[in-house]
Amino acid sequence: MGEPAGVGDAAGGPGGGADRGAAPTLSARQPRAIHSALTVLEAVAALGAGVTAREISLALGLPRATAYRLLNLLVQDEYLVRTPDLAGFALGAKVIHLAAAAAPVRIPRAARDIVEETRRRVRGGVHLVVYTEGRIVVADADPDFPLSDEQRLAREPERFALGLLRDVDARPSSAPDAAADLRTYGVVRRAGATSGCLAAPIRDASGALAGALAYSGPRRRVDDPAETAAVLVAAARELGPLIT
Repeated sequence: MGEPAGVGDAAGGPGGGADRGAAPTLSARQPRAIHSALTVLEAVAALGAGVTAREISLALGLPRATAYRLLNLLVQDEYLVRTPDLAGFALGAKVIHLAAAAAPVRIPRAARDIVEETRRRVRGGVHLVVYTEGRIVVADADPDFPLSDEQRLAREPERFALGLLRDVDARPSSAPDAAADLRTYGVVRRAGATSGCLAAPIRDASGALAGALAYSGPRRRVDDPAETAAVLVAAARELGPLIT
């Protein structure tokens, strides 16, 4: 049967199917608009909380209508907030979250010493991470046995013991085998064909999961984790008061 008139044009191309799932592309004007919005954001940061649209307009040489439009868009997306008197603007929650994500995690020297001693004892990759705002942040990666894929850990944490630990701590029923390992050995584990990883929880004073001490190495030590797990768990207990 023939295609109803107008379907191909409405979908953006012949037959309508080729472009329907395509990712949106930037128009010629959009990069300039994005640059202008970022410039406004930088101006608010530089001029300080309470800066007005008029002051932004004068500082950047923008038409006042353009300054208002960009400021309102940034407020809608929570990059800016209005001050209580509604006369000015200040940095919003999203900017604060971005700044926190970019800031390095500071680990006290005493905590680093514990991690170094653990590395000497287990003779394998030992990594310290913290869990913050839904992210797994690597605070101290083993320089001699680097993480296999730190970017993949961020994208697909469930494939790693570190992600599995976070999930099973929040909902033990989601991974019964991992919950059993946590009760038996004090760690959770993930195993590949020839290697694997363990993760021991680091808890704050209330018992909440704050971080983890992870081991990566040969699969045989993951299949029989008792010895390595005992070292990790003891170190994780010492680390709790130091990093939380």
